[in-house]
Amino acid sequence: MKKTILFISILRLFFLQQTLHAQAPVLTFTPLITQGLGSIVDVVNAGDGSNRLFIVGQTGFVRIVANGSVEPNKFFDISDKITGGGEQGLLSIAFHPDYKNNRYFFLYYNNKQGSVTVARMQTKAANPNEADTSSLTVLLTIPKPFGNHNGGRLLFGPDGYLYFGTGDGGSGGDPYNFSQSGNSLLGKMLRINVDNFNAAPYYTIPADNPYINDTTIKDEIFSIGLRNPFRWSFDKLNGDIWIADVGQNAWEEVNRQPVSNKTVNYGWRCYEGHAAYNTTGCGAESNYTKPIFDYPHNNAAGGYSITGGHVYRGNTYPALYGWYMCADFVSANAWLIAPAGKDSFTATLQAAVPARITAFGEAENGELYATTLDGKLYGVGTSTELPVLLQSFTGKPYAGFNELNWQLVANANIVSTSVLYSFDGINFLPAVNAVTGSQKTYVHSIDGYNIIYYRLKFTLAGGRAIYSTIIKLAKGVTSIVKLYPTVVNNGQIKLETTTPVQRLIVYAMDGKKVFEKSFDNFLGNTVINLPAANNGLYVAKLFTKNGSINFKIFFTN
Repeated sequence: MKKTILFISILRLFFLQQTLHAQAPVLTFTPLITQGLGSIVDVVNAGDGSNRLFIVGQTGFVRIVANGSVEPNKFFDISDKITGGGEQGLLSIAFHPDYKNNRYFFLYYNNKQGSVTVARMQTKAANPNEADTSSLTVLLTIPKPFGNHNGGRLLFGPDGYLYFGTGDGGSGGDPYNFSQSGNSLLGKMLRINVDNFNAAPYYTIPADNPYINDTTIKDEIFSIGLRNPFRWSFDKLNGDIWIADVGQNAWEEVNRQPVSNKTVNYGWRCYEGHAAYNTTGCGAESNYTKPIFDYPHNNAAGGYSITGGHVYRGNTYPALYGWYMCADFVSANAWLIAPAGKDSFTATLQAAVPARITAFGEAENGELYATTLDGKLYGVGTSTELPVLLQSFTGKPYAGFNELNWQLVANANIVSTSVLYSFDGINFLPAVNAVTGSQKTYVHSIDGYNIIYYRLKFTLAGGRAIYSTIIKLAKGVTSIVKLYPTVVNNGQIKLETTTPVQRLIVYAMDGKKVFEKSFDNFLGNTVINLPAANNGLYVAKLFTKNGSINFKIFFTN
């Protein structure tokens, strides 16, 4: 009976996790490149201001995507130096924080013996789109007994050190208990300083590595107890580490490690997710850090092999800001995860996700991409839009206050409209008072912040509430981008901008493009003649040099 009650409680908790955050955005995956890339397992940026994306091929190559197109020649190909197939191969690359000046980047792959290998290479001085394969220098080799569970991502942390997560050595159940052994570098998160370019072994141990004074644990180790952290990431805002750890028989999990936390043990093989797995020789359960989210092995609302993503910190999709995303390689389910209070999180199940996602990657500007094993590259965003009843919602920051403006198509049985604000884009508070009316200007007196987010809450007759998309205002921003009037009855619309504008596209609400116009980084004021259109609501998308902005316009004759 106790087992039955426990099982029902777990199920209730799982489905509660999926539904708690009713206002989660909806993930979208826009195909960008659908052929010609091979078996790709990662996508990264160089951090050099070039806005290029580097596509990592499991068979040992890297291709460059620049301005939406694949460069004709490979960045490099080391297929003669790796073991490929299954879970092995070239799994990740990471560019040195000073890559723009020193041209160094780092590789994570399985060598000919199957060992996990961290190496260094340099781009050719005369050609930023080609690496010098003769410069390949091995920093670290970690032998492993089996071909699976290799981990597989390199990333530089905000401290400038190189981090990488290793698998437990393979097979099943960690038969040698490598993950819990301090004498093994397998099943760990490792951190090293790679600024020693001239003398072997070409890396040093950071002085504040958490186990550096513990003679029973290798100095390179940053955290312990991982099974197969194939994909993990840093939060660009605060440096927190988000680790998706592939499970064994029953559970997939997501771990979060605040940057201030040290000596973390995630519990494998003692625990899989929140459940005990093999506790022989293990300490008290309180010794281990439990995941913030786990899901069961099934196709309906779970999966069998997690692929970790990133916390979104871009500007194109404010509604997505602050949400962490992950997906399952097998079931093609995905989740958005966000804080839901002190030490608690909410996860929202997503639909219509591409199958076999191998990685999520971050561009220099914080926008996110996804790769699939069949060679496709997707842009990741959200379809969350303004409610149909809302034509526009914009804001402008001033010294000591922010000005918000919105206009409705109609009141649509709205009882009240409330302004909500947030400092993290997730947890919102009400402003001083509620406001009503179809067109409003609202001044929010607030100071002492760098970034603030706003959304509108519409309470309808009967008590149901709906919300606008989120807008993000940064202190000190003075640029203006206006598209008006929002109610168009003569086919003309005015553009006013102090930010370079490159393109305007108008979409009908069914997604059909009805108008497009290109600009040469236009600044100032101009009148745009729109084509005749049926009465109704349309979305006008302005592409600026720094991103894109959506406006709602209403055609009427």
